[in-house]
Amino acid sequence: MENNLGKWAFLIGLLLAVLAGFISGYGTLMALVIFVLGLVVGFLNVTEKESTKFLIASIALLVGGIASIGALSVLGSISTYISAILVNLIALVSAAALVVAIKAVFETSKR
Repeated sequence: MENNLGKWAFLIGLLLAVLAGFISGYGTLMALVIFVLGLVVGFLNVTEKESTKFLIASIALLVGGIASIGALSVLGSISTYISAILVNLIALVSAAALVVAIKAVFETSKR
């Protein structure tokens, strides 16, 4: 059951990240929901075995995503939507990465 909840949280988080990129009125609420879904993903989806791989992928996405936000301005008015979607994806992944990193620190300190 937990595994299904984690999968659904990830899928809903992705969907909301894209939809929120086109909706301007609920930015703060959507960001909070996306962040909470990211926390759920971090708790339920990433096992100890997968944590290193996930954290490396998260770092690549976060650094690449943040770096590309400025470069997207070349696309004109559509860059506003793409940048918003990218920021929302970064919120989802960074929340999950935060949980996985904390779990990894606790696992490491137990040994």
